Parts: sequence; structure tokens; C-alpha cells
Amino acid sequence: MPPADQILTVAQMRVAEEALIAAGTSVEALMDVAGRGAADYVWRIAGHRPVTVLCGPGNNGGDGYVIAEELRRRGTPVRVVTGAEPGTPAAINARSLYRGEIGGSGGEVLVDCLFGSGLVRPLSAEHLALLTDLGATHPHRIAIDLPSGVDSDSGMMLNVGLPDYQLTIALGAWKFAHFLMPASAAMGILRLVDIGAAPVPGAAEVVRKPHLPPPPADAHKYVRGLLGVIGGAMPGAAMLSARAAQGAGAGYVKLLAEHSVQAPADLVVDTAPLADALDDGRFAALLVGPGLGRNGEARERLALALGFGIASVLDADALVLLGARQLAEHIAPVIATPHEGELTVLERTFDCTGFGSKPDRAAELARASGMIIVAKGPDTVIAAPDGRLRLAARASSWLSTAGTGDVLAGTIASRLACGVEPFEAACQGVWLHAEAARLCPPAFSAGQLADKVQSAYATCL
Repeated sequence: MPPADQILTVAQMRVAEEALIAAGTSVEALMDVAGRGAADYVWRIAGHRPVTVLCGPGNNGGDGYVIAEELRRRGTPVRVVTGAEPGTPAAINARSLYRGEIGGSGGEVLVDCLFGSGLVRPLSAEHLALLTDLGATHPHRIAIDLPSGVDSDSGMMLNVGLPDYQLTIALGAWKFAHFLMPASAAMGILRLVDIGAAPVPGAAEVVRKPHLPPPPADAHKYVRGLLGVIGGAMPGAAMLSARAAQGAGAGYVKLLAEHSVQAPADLVVDTAPLADALDDGRFAALLVGPGLGRNGEARERLALALGFGIASVLDADALVLLGARQLAEHIAPVIATPHEGELTVLERTFDCTGFGSKPDRAAELARASGMIIVAKGPDTVIAAPDGRLRLAARASSWLSTAGTGDVLAGTIASRLACGVEPFEAACQGVWLHAEAARLCPPAFSAGQLADKVQSAYATCL
């Protein structure tokens, strides 16, 4: 795993830094690398505008002094505002090397180095007032490592009324808060400064752009994968999933509908009894849930689908109808794609505690159910039963419209039908879904999103 892909807890980051120190790198040297790397981003954004660096008592404040001195050396107007005197040896050393102005007023770019990733309690009233006053008077705001007042491991805001930022510069490794709501919504663009930290075994990772090769020269539709989308009471949702799936790589997408429906000419609709349709033997994957309904017939269709032992994606109504016993003897992989309400339902179904951060909850549910969990929403977490964990970068907020979850389910199911390892299929589907949203105009519909999945796929060739 490249170091730039890992997401570390506070404890894991501490271990990574201690390994660097044990290998002969001093704390001061690490601070210098981190501070100079962050200063490069600040310098490019600030231009000739005056910069205010807010420094706290810890090593995050020490990073601030390094940033301020590097900016001063490059000719940027800079001043330091101290939230407290430096209290660690490295921060004291960094303060002694700063040759610029302390205090004063004015500035257009605020660099927040008050507190970093180790903060676990709310800011004091004095620190909160200082930060919010500076945030209100500086139109451009940059957070170093994390915005002050954020819990690194959970993404929770420890205070009300904290500033938002146009840029957050992570130091050494990504932290969970960079990808979790509500904190991630206030961080703006994310950038990372590498300090040489080695990969940490078992660390979470960022969902990265996949490389998706074209089909081999001798491919045919079944080699590329036959996906069955099981429709139900509301065929429109299943149709959306099928449209998305057609653009995400599967060679053959078949809608297994209860009744005859109007469909595009290139989408095969099979209205045979579901048991007969699934007896084909060539299905590589199934998608069950979008538009399925929650009546007795829907329960029967879900049970039939799971009974055939085919790799499956469960979404929407299927997640509400699912019982723990239905997976007891299901040896094929299952991917579940719950939103927050469905995640809570599944936690009750599989006797999970439901406590902790979103990654904690997704990981617990994955272990308890044996399913790969795509806990979707403004922040998306993918967890596997074996402990693998990935978090997706923020996607377009225009995804907050009806039907986009059906598109995500179809995209993931298509990658699964292509024969991609299930956890990777889930990650690829999440990335393609976000990229399709990026390619859409504002205020897009779910249908427009489904049609952009093909363009998103093209960016990965």
C-alpha cells in the first residue's frame, strides 16, 4: 500500500512517527519536513496576500512556526498569533527559529495551527473565541493537518460554530476526519504532505481511481459477465440500476421483472417465473432490492435469489427484508449498500451494538453478517468481514436526490458481474459513481447520473 493511500487513527499515526524517530529522524526534522511541505501549499495560495498563522502550544503549533518562517523567507507578509506559548521541545525549538512578527492585526489568509489531530476535548472559550474571530476576519482559511476543534478518529465537531476552510493540508497521513461527516464538509480541498511514514499494517485506505482494462480480444458477453437485476413492485428503480450497470462493464444486463415493462431496446427483460429465470446457470452476479417492495412476494423473490448461491448485491428493500438466517448457508459473496436508516436496520438484524464512528459500525456489521458493507451517504465507508476498510473522498452534494442509490447499486453489481473481487468491486463502483456525479451538470437526475457511468468508466481505461 502506498503511504499516500493509508488513513490512520491518532494512535496509528503516533506509532508511524515513533518508527521514523527510532530509525534516526528527530522530531525537529519531521516538523521541518511537514512545515515546509505545508508552507509550499500556503505560499502558492497566498501569493502576495498577508498571512496570519495561528499557533497553539503543541507540535501542531510548532508546524505553524516552521510554516511562518518559510513564508517569511520567501517574501510573503506573515505574522504569528499565539493561542498559547509553545509547550513541547520541538515547538519551542521551532519558535526560536522564527524571525518574523508576533502579534499585530490584519491579514487575508489564516493558517490554523492551533490544535492538530490529538485533540479529544472541546476548545476552551478563549481559544474558540480567538479562532472564530480570526476566521471571521480572514476571507481565506487553511487548516494544517485538521481544523482545530475536530476529533480526528470520528470526524465529530467538538465545538459549535467553528470556521470552515478552503483547504486542509494533512501531515504524514490521512486521518479519518478528512473523510467523515460532519468534519469533512468544513475542510475544503484536501492535500497531503508526505513525511516518509511507512505503511501501517491493517490501516484503512482511501478509495482510489481504478484501472479498468478493456475486454480481451476474444471476449463475449458472458465472459464479461451476466448480471441479473431482480425487479419488483416499482420497476423504475430496477431500470435505473440496470442502466448504470450497462455502463459499468458487464457484458450482459438482464432485468428479471415480475411483469412486462417498457424498457430500452438494448435491455433484455425476462418476465419468466424468477426460479425459472435464475436456473439459467450463467449469471455471474445478481442485484436485489431497488424497487423490490416489502410484501410477501418481495420476500419470496429475495429468498429465491439468495437460494441460488450467486454473488449478490443487496440494496434498498432487500436490506429491510433480509434475515440473518438467510445468509447462514450462503457461501457466495454478498455486498450490502445501506444508507443510514438501512444501516440501523441491519445492525438490529445482526445484533450489532451500533456504537462508535461510521467506520466502527460498518466494520462491526461486516464481521457479524459476513457481508461487504458499503455504508453510503455524504461520507461513504466500505468494510469487509476480514477487516479491510476504505473511505471515499467527498462526492458531489448533488447526489442528494432520489434514485442515485439505485445507480450506485447497479454500478457495484456490474463490477461484481465482471469477476472483480467483491471488496474491490464495491470500491470500484463507489469511485465510478462519484466520478459520474462529477461529470454531470448541477441539479442532475438519477437518470442523467446513470448515463454518465459509461463516461466515468472511460476515464479509467
